[in-house]
Order: sequence, then structure tokens, then C-alpha cells
Amino acid sequence: MKYIVLLGDGMPDEPIEQLGGKTPLEYASTPAMDFMARRGQMGMARTIPEGFPPGSDVANLSVFGYDPATCYTGRSPLEAASMGVALGPEDVAFRLNLVNLRRENGDVFMGDYSAGHISTEEGKELVLALGRELGNPEFEFHPGVSYRHLMVWRNGKDRLDLTPPHDISGRKIKEYLPRGDGAEVLLGLMEKSQEILAGHKQYGLRLDAGKTPANSIWLWGHGKAPKMETYGSKFGLNGAVISAVDLIRGIGVYAGLEIIKVPGATGYLDTNYEGKAAAALAALERLDFVYLHVEAPDESSHSGSLENKIRAIEDFDAKIVAPICEGIRKHGEYRILCTPDHPTPLRLMTHTADPVPFIIYGSEQEAREDVRGYDEKSAHNTGLFLDRGYRMMELMMKGRQR
Repeated sequence: MKYIVLLGDGMPDEPIEQLGGKTPLEYASTPAMDFMARRGQMGMARTIPEGFPPGSDVANLSVFGYDPATCYTGRSPLEAASMGVALGPEDVAFRLNLVNLRRENGDVFMGDYSAGHISTEEGKELVLALGRELGNPEFEFHPGVSYRHLMVWRNGKDRLDLTPPHDISGRKIKEYLPRGDGAEVLLGLMEKSQEILAGHKQYGLRLDAGKTPANSIWLWGHGKAPKMETYGSKFGLNGAVISAVDLIRGIGVYAGLEIIKVPGATGYLDTNYEGKAAAALAALERLDFVYLHVEAPDESSHSGSLENKIRAIEDFDAKIVAPICEGIRKHGEYRILCTPDHPTPLRLMTHTADPVPFIIYGSEQEAREDVRGYDEKSAHNTGLFLDRGYRMMELMMKGRQR
């Protein structure tokens, strides 16, 4: 039996007047997911347990089959694992976004949480510069992908209240600055970063090119190293993770899964969909399980672009779901879990904790007449609801669940 998770990050949404009251999932052309929905098992799952923040970290832990209540410590320790950065028991990892802050009439606003989706090469150059100026045995700066980077505070503070920058797009940052034990240290680093970035040659080059420059860092998603059971121990499976995002790769590292890096995988609309699908099918030739994650729908929602979100959903269906459904048939026995991790409504431009629609489709499935296709309403109308989202994995594996 072969198993694969196809995850379209942030696909669920709200009904939109511009789409005739449909959600982007209802409106988009998704023949491959509709096919699976009409022949598989579809329902709704709560991937964000009550009391947890509606982040991709919590949600993807659930989809991977882990109960966040027993293993979640924060986002950045997972990203650190993906980047090969070891954490001691008292070390605290922080996500470091390169952002653009906008100053207007004496106030400071979150202008762009991604600094114009800065390239990985440009981001690395800036983070290395920050490390030279601000790094020391206590604070380390590690470059990641695009605007997503890492800071480690050795023997640091973790009782802090920090806000994801994509949650406050266009808002004044004053009410969302770090609070708690150690907040003044983080604020000092952020302020110093602004001087360094403003004086970097890249600042003027991006302005001259009509691009949004990075003019500050933003620290969030902190935590200490978690303890997690491996997939071999938990499910008796070997497997791999394919994603452009360090967070997802990091969960894979803790799960004892192989990390497959696909050239051209960007985490955005221009990602190498075909390469990711091909890599997943190749991995299934030798492994039991693959977790294939696509970030583009979520990024489109964070930027508030309806056009891009529909395009991202349709690309996910045509370039990931369709070829996987075709290519996996050669194995005879297989099951596919197709799901988002969380909703990211365009109206809010950030995540919510609402349940998500999922499909479990396999080689043994037959056509059914009570489902019109894959969307939030159809999934809700099946009556299948998993209050604990991590049971999706158990449901897919059926006889393998504990």
C-alpha cells in the first residue's frame, strides 16, 4: 500500500460576492479533486485544537497525524530542524521575517510581511549582513528561503507575546510589538536591523527596480525544541516530505522522514509544480509515504489577491493532484489524503481555526452520487466530521492506526 498527502495550504475561504456567493474552491475549476470527492470519502476536520493559534505549524502537525496538544512548542523550532540548526534544551528559535514597514503621519504600519516576496538570494545576502553586525554567541542569524529566516537565542527567553506579521498587514504595528520577558531585547534587535538594512546596497537597488525593499526584521513564532515520535515508530512507515517551506520540512525531520528538495520550488505561484509531482511519484517507487505541500494558495490569500488564489487552486489541481492520481495507479493499492491545513480567507488575509474539507481517495473506491465535487459545502453536507484533525491520517491508513 502506498500513501500520499496532497496539501493545498490555505485553500478554504468564505463565500465571495464577486464570485456569485461561491468560495474560491467552489468557483475554481478542479476536475481532479472533484473526481476524487465523488469516489472517495469526504468530510470536515478540525486541524486547530481549541486554544491553539491557527497557524500552519499547528495545522500541519495535525495533518501529519500528530496531536498538537502533546508535541507543539512553537513554529520556529521546526524550521530550525529543517535548516540543520541544532537547539539545546534552553535555546529559543524565532522566525525572522524580512519585512517592509511603512511610515505615515508619525505612525508605522506593516507594509509588506514578505518584503515584496524578496528572492532567496537577496534574503540570504541581507541575513548574512545582519549576522555580521548583530550576531554573537548569544544570537545567531541563519538564512532561509525568500523572506523566511531564522534567529536563535541561545539560553534565551520564551515567555513572550509575539504576532505573525501576515496577521497585521496594513495595520499600525504599535499594538503588536513584542511583549513579555525579554521583549526589550527583541525590540532592540529589530531597531538595529532597520539601520543595517537601510544602509545596505540592496535597499537602493530594489527601490530603483520598482521593488519593495526590506527595511526591518520581524521576530515571531518562537519556541524550544519539541519531542516527537518518528513515523517508523508511530505508523510503521518510511517516507518523505516535499515542500518549499522550512516549517513543513522541519516537521518531517522530527518525524524521521526524508526531505526531498525540488529545484525551483519557491512557495509561491511560480513554484515548480511539475517537479514536485514528479519527485513525489519517484519517491513512492521506494518509500511507503509522501507528504507533498504547496504553499501558493495561502500566500495568495495573505496578499489579498482573489485572482491569484483561484489560479493557485487550479494549478494545484491540474499540476499536482491530476498527475499524482494518474501516476500512482501503477502501484495497484494506494490511498490519497487531499486536504488544506487551515482556511485563509481573503477578507481577513490571515488564518482561521475553522474546520477544513478533506478527501480520502484510494484504489478501492467506487463512484457515489451524493457529492457534487470538492468544496466546503459539499464536504460539510456529507456529515463526516473529525473533531481531532490528526485522525485524518489514521482514517487514511485504516488498519495501521493505533
